[in-house]
Amino acid sequence: MKNILEMKQVVKSFGQGHTEVQALKGIDITVKEGEFVSIIGPSGSGKSTFLTISGGLQTPTSGTISINGKNFTNLNEKERSKLRFKEVGFILQASNLIPYLNVEDQFKLIDKINRKKVSGQEVNGLLQALDIEDLRKKYPGELSGGERQRVAIARALYNDPSLILADEPTASLDTDRAYQVVELLKKEAHDKNKATIMVTHDIRMIEHSDSVYRIEDGTLTKIEG
Repeated sequence: MKNILEMKQVVKSFGQGHTEVQALKGIDITVKEGEFVSIIGPSGSGKSTFLTISGGLQTPTSGTISINGKNFTNLNEKERSKLRFKEVGFILQASNLIPYLNVEDQFKLIDKINRKKVSGQEVNGLLQALDIEDLRKKYPGELSGGERQRVAIARALYNDPSLILADEPTASLDTDRAYQVVELLKKEAHDKNKATIMVTHDIRMIEHSDSVYRIEDGTLTKIEG
């Protein structure tokens, strides 16, 4: 199977001299297509830094990052942004929906950026899978936190990324919806050969993972078993 995410000896430092803090300390991880990986760890352990670095939102202080065979490490911001849009689907705690676009138009915007025709069938399939097809004409401000999160998940999957990065995707959902979302992420990984990484503090959500890692004090360790 093809390697989608490769991080080699990735270090991320903030500050200088005696104020320097190492948020990531020599991270090594490879995630293959079709693999669903969970990362757990306490607050302040480096989980969010790991996600932003692995998705090319920040650059590492040292080390290398490749996504789908493309080296993200030394690209300028314009090149990184272009590749990021094509290769990475982000599911963030804050849903990051555009407030003045209704749900349906959130997807049309992606098609406009991609210069492709709107795929109504694809949108319908995603909205049905997340039980939000009746929300298509509603605006983010009219949705509950859980509904916004499910729309954001559908939008992240819609662009057919190689790598899906989910930051606490179940945090604003009730237990049944949370399990539904984790099942969807696992299905997306396995059925469509996506490399999927979910960061979570809720260990109930990791039982369907192919691999589980723990991050603590900026160090990543695979949990065997």
